[in-house]
Amino acid sequence: MSMGDCKSMRPEMEGEDDLIAAARNIARALGSKKNLTDGEREILANLGAQLSTMISLSEKKGEKIGDIEDRLNSIQERIMSWEADQSMIWDSGPNESLEYVKAVEEARRFVERLEGLCLNKDDQEYEVLQKAHDVLQTAMARLEEEFKYMLVQNWQPFEPEHMSFRSSEEDIVDGSSIISFGDDSFEDSLHRDSVSRASEEVVIDLVHPDVVPELRGIANLMFNSKYDQECIQAYTSIRRDALDECLSILEVQKLSIEDVLKMEWGCLNSKIRRWVWVMKIFVRVYLPSERWLGDQIFGELGPVYLDCFVEASKPSMLQLMNFGEAMSIGPHQPEKLFRILDMYEVLADLLPDIDGLYMDEAGSSVRIECHEVLMRLGDSVKATFSEFKNAIASNTSTNPVAGGGIHPLTRYVMNYLRTLTDYGETLNVLLDDCDEGDSISQSPDTSPTTEEENKSTDTLGRISPMLRHYRSLVSTLECNLDDKSKLYKDASLQHIFLMNNLHYMAQKVKGDELRLLFGDGWIRKCNGKFQQHAMNYQRASWSSILSLLKEEGIQNPGSNSISKTLLKERLRSFYLAFEEIYKSQTTWLIPDLQLREDVQISTSLNVVQAYRTFVGRHSNDISDKLIKYTADDLQNYLLDLFEGSSKSLQNSSRR
Repeated sequence: MSMGDCKSMRPEMEGEDDLIAAARNIARALGSKKNLTDGEREILANLGAQLSTMISLSEKKGEKIGDIEDRLNSIQERIMSWEADQSMIWDSGPNESLEYVKAVEEARRFVERLEGLCLNKDDQEYEVLQKAHDVLQTAMARLEEEFKYMLVQNWQPFEPEHMSFRSSEEDIVDGSSIISFGDDSFEDSLHRDSVSRASEEVVIDLVHPDVVPELRGIANLMFNSKYDQECIQAYTSIRRDALDECLSILEVQKLSIEDVLKMEWGCLNSKIRRWVWVMKIFVRVYLPSERWLGDQIFGELGPVYLDCFVEASKPSMLQLMNFGEAMSIGPHQPEKLFRILDMYEVLADLLPDIDGLYMDEAGSSVRIECHEVLMRLGDSVKATFSEFKNAIASNTSTNPVAGGGIHPLTRYVMNYLRTLTDYGETLNVLLDDCDEGDSISQSPDTSPTTEEENKSTDTLGRISPMLRHYRSLVSTLECNLDDKSKLYKDASLQHIFLMNNLHYMAQKVKGDELRLLFGDGWIRKCNGKFQQHAMNYQRASWSSILSLLKEEGIQNPGSNSISKTLLKERLRSFYLAFEEIYKSQTTWLIPDLQLREDVQISTSLNVVQAYRTFVGRHSNDISDKLIKYTADDLQNYLLDLFEGSSKSLQNSSRR
């Protein structure tokens, strides 16, 4: 600053006294009103500051040191008078706050004028300047206190129950766990939480709008007085606590990564679902509102409001991201895949909003952290999907399923895949760079065979990543089931077991979205497989019995005449064999009613027809005493097979 700049220069203004008097009258008139509008409050605050400026500018040039000290003492006395009062200035009414702002503004301009003199320590005015700094510092400390008090006292409670983003109460508070891998009750327990795709922001008043003009006036005064850092720190401290309180209201706990990793799945499952819900509210409602509040208070002071927003919201965002990171590094258990996908999808959906909120350099650390957590969640999805396939392949059983019914693993896997189709778009993106064996996609047994199935291919004819992995999983399941079938000693029961499970797989694919993914060609192939096992069952169970009803071996030696003794023995052997099959296969189970009827009818056509033909052909050689069961009896008895309950012909009431 040049010597000329250091001189105190005050322009002479014509009619200054009249103008000041008029301004004072306006201020008194506004101050006397009981209910001021927001606009009137702001005018009153600005008028006080301008009035103080006008008074300062009207002072005569070249005041004596004694006059300067007298003016400072007057300002100090006015400022210190409020220090003795324990009540808050802005609670005392607009007149009190206006007078205080005027006094502080005078102190600020007094300091500014003395600093403009470029004083040395030897100058008489230097000691006055130091005293003026002390007075201004006292005033700034009081303004900071008032500023924080107004922010806290006028905080408006956040009421998330009124937000449209919230799903049903059961979805939020339900803490039931997803059933562990292979559990038979998985089918009834599994459902996907809905993830709202609403992208519009909702802005609410986090601080009562009536006090925003006063807060803005205090901020401007502190910035003009070069106490900007104190103002920023006070604001960010209060708003950081408010955001922390918001998460507390939303029932988000502060958890370390270690806490999350040690948590029981039932509790963790509930917290994940809440996290998904909270993220949508926090990013699309609370953060835009927080940024808007900062803009209202600091917007006139440049981009500083963005820094305030970042500093206030960063800890809460990192707390939420910390939970996401903990989930991404936890054990890759198949049961957790759906919840991790929910987290991935909601974060991916919110990233454009987050990038927009933290678009400046100050917010880069938050942006980067959110993108990194999303990437880690995606990696966790891929690792968990791979672990799911490994779990299918390594699933072992020491005991076979009773009656050759549907294995829990089959139910689990097919319902798992069915639910995963809801995440098809996400899975196609995440699994695109995962090699799952090109041989599977090129195998003639699994590649698309119809125009409809080609919907699952891209423009280059490549199978979608999701379908490629699904087929690999199903192929792994079939291999595992084939191994499990060997636990049955009876070859016929092995075929019943495989028939049941392949039929269940085909029905699951046929019934919903899986059909669009696998296609009708895959269903036909699967149908062919379980039908082949049904035929193999017929041969393994009934071929030896039906051979007893053939003509060979019942003639007398050396002639073509029928031996009644051999005929009697044949019938007796047939009845014994039939009774043995009846006793064992009534305990076997075909859960699907239509499939059971189909197998029963097919068996009846073969057995009953052969029996009726055999008995009819030899009716002249067989007495009624030898006929233990009629053809109708056999047909009725065959209807008892595969119902899973033990029966015996000796106890049967049918005849």
